[in-house]
Amino acid sequence: MKKLINAADRVVKDALEGLGAAHPELRVDVANQVVYRADSPVSGKVALVSGGGAGHEPLHGGFVGAGMLDAACPGEVFTSPVPDQMLAATKGVDGGAGVVHVVKNYTGDVMNFQLAAEMAADEGVKVESVLVNDDVAVEDSLYTAGRRGTGATLFVEKIAGALAEKGADLASVAAVARKVNERSRSFGIALTSCTTPAAGKPNFDLPDDEIELGIGIHGEPGRTRVKLTSAAEITKVATDAIFDDYPFDKGDKALVMVNGMGGTPLIELYVVFNEVAKELAAHGAEVTRSLVGDYVTSLDMAGCSITLCKLDDELTELWDAPVKTPALRWGV
Repeated sequence: MKKLINAADRVVKDALEGLGAAHPELRVDVANQVVYRADSPVSGKVALVSGGGAGHEPLHGGFVGAGMLDAACPGEVFTSPVPDQMLAATKGVDGGAGVVHVVKNYTGDVMNFQLAAEMAADEGVKVESVLVNDDVAVEDSLYTAGRRGTGATLFVEKIAGALAEKGADLASVAAVARKVNERSRSFGIALTSCTTPAAGKPNFDLPDDEIELGIGIHGEPGRTRVKLTSAAEITKVATDAIFDDYPFDKGDKALVMVNGMGGTPLIELYVVFNEVAKELAAHGAEVTRSLVGDYVTSLDMAGCSITLCKLDDELTELWDAPVKTPALRWGV
């Protein structure tokens, strides 16, 4: 294993110190592993909190800032943060209008955020929880019951964060977050395994001539393993799975993210994006907004995920609204 680290048990804290040093617009509590907007809590604004295991950077700490999250709490690599972290984040950003928890559908995240919400309620903080479960690849996995939460988490955080920034109330912010999740679908592909610092070796064995279709962001098994083939054929498998679950038809407008898993060159992601655009066009749908790059990663895994969201005027306006975070920034 070759990693730019000091020690395996210090990776998350060292990275958080680096995040804080690089971005003074954030306030980073390294000891408790919570990343805050420097101006939080914002009085009268609904706050958004998310979190999950480290190793998926820039998710979630990289999406803390104006127009998106108010706080994020990373756990250790691929390990859910604990309820005390989530409670600290929730109380630390509550400006009196309540807090939305954006929760990826993994068992540890769901249980711990639920406990944190109950503890926050006991202390007088109003919390709405929104579950993200956009992955169409498998119904159950090693980490969860039901569909996994993957790329749509970013869409939920951005769009709901924009509405919160406009001053909407707690119920409205939670409702638009759920709307984004309902209109979003994802599918992931792995070309290689990833290597966690603590393990020091690949998480699973994937022969050089095979790929995993429907992989999870922790390396959970997907639908099947197949021989390596062209980007066009791989993309068609992914988009067919999405369209079978949630059709895109003539006149539909799509927000498309082709997301790198951490070890994929950008040139390859653009090849995949081109194929996604062709598949949508074949259905009569149009790409109107896009992201290409590393946003929801799996350490050093080679591969990508494809996330599609069916936009309407409301969601498009909120997507276009200003955002200022380390990993997503426009309009400011």
